[in-house]
Amino acid sequence: MNVPVPTRHDEAWRYSDIAAVETAWPLPAPESIVVPAGGNFARTIVQDAGSIHQLEIAIGKAATAAVHILNIGGDFGRVELNVTLHDGADFKLGAVQIGGGEQTLEIVTTVTHAEPNATSSQIVRSVLADTATGTYLGKVAVARDAQLTDSEQSVKAILLDRSATANAKPELEIYADDVKCAHGCAIGELDPMGLFYLQARGLSPADAKKLMLQAFVAGVFEGAADEEMLTEAALKKLGDLV
Repeated sequence: MNVPVPTRHDEAWRYSDIAAVETAWPLPAPESIVVPAGGNFARTIVQDAGSIHQLEIAIGKAATAAVHILNIGGDFGRVELNVTLHDGADFKLGAVQIGGGEQTLEIVTTVTHAEPNATSSQIVRSVLADTATGTYLGKVAVARDAQLTDSEQSVKAILLDRSATANAKPELEIYADDVKCAHGCAIGELDPMGLFYLQARGLSPADAKKLMLQAFVAGVFEGAADEEMLTEAALKKLGDLV
């Protein structure tokens, strides 16, 4: 079937670089992953060349899955996750996107709690400079019978220049009545008092910014098998922006 290229009228693509999407269209079928009951799955995704990654993950009963994302490369980079949790399953996402110049970087997630007792956690941090655009669209859907769901989203972005843009849309769609779901979203600039404090103790303005940005993304990759590699790559990209 010939699927038309998305437009900005499509919610999941409303902030995208449509010209870049057109050059990659049609996209291959998403990678499909099934985590069996009681199983464990972990994946690291480093988007450093301007590409679109699409994963569909079904997490079986009492199984766990963790995905860590570093989205930093190319004019347009997008990582899209569609996750379904079954009874007692657990899903964790730790993601950082860092962009400068005219980059457009996106993380789009749909996490469906299809059965009871499942937990999910999503932590997303963005650092954007120049005229870069960083987007997080994250939907958590809780089915009618998915009681005792526990889900949280933490989304924060720092703009290093007023010309940069951060888009964030954490979304909850809940049909069960015994759940614990929360999301938090904040977009801002580096704290000037924090920068002053560090510079007063001998750090250069660039080093002060770098230290505060390191603290901002610290912990997102904690527990990842590739934690050291992800952290080093993130710090290198931050160093290029400051």
